[in-house]
Amino acid sequence: MAIVEKVIEAPPQQVFDVLADGWTYSDWVVGTTHVRDVDDDWPRVGSQLHHRAGPWPVSLQDASTVLHSEPPHRLVLRAGLWPAGEAIVTFTLEPVGEHATRVRIGEDFAAGPLRWVRNKLNDLVLHLRNRETLDRLSDIATRQKTQR
Repeated sequence: MAIVEKVIEAPPQQVFDVLADGWTYSDWVVGTTHVRDVDDDWPRVGSQLHHRAGPWPVSLQDASTVLHSEPPHRLVLRAGLWPAGEAIVTFTLEPVGEHATRVRIGEDFAAGPLRWVRNKLNDLVLHLRNRETLDRLSDIATRQKTQR
């Protein structure tokens, strides 16, 4: 499992609020190019976010499903990208002092062809992608802080 972490200068609830706004996923999840629909009860267990990933014209449509939600500390998703497969993505938020949060993303392929393609190059690409994802999440969460 690839795990990346970053300290974001915002409290856990403020960071989780970004995770809980499914319409922002294409703004901060690297590879997600368009959010097509978000269930009204997102991020409750079983709810889905319908997205498109990858470059046009070969982008894929699929959905991510909430497997576990414990605001503001943890969110676990099954991210679909069929026919390539699906991944289990875990966001863990831990307070660091009064106004900061250590955010960890753990991601592992759970089904499909991507599950069988594990090597150092794929791990590096996944690590770099998730580091950029956390940088983007940080930008949005800290920008919200300054707007309040």
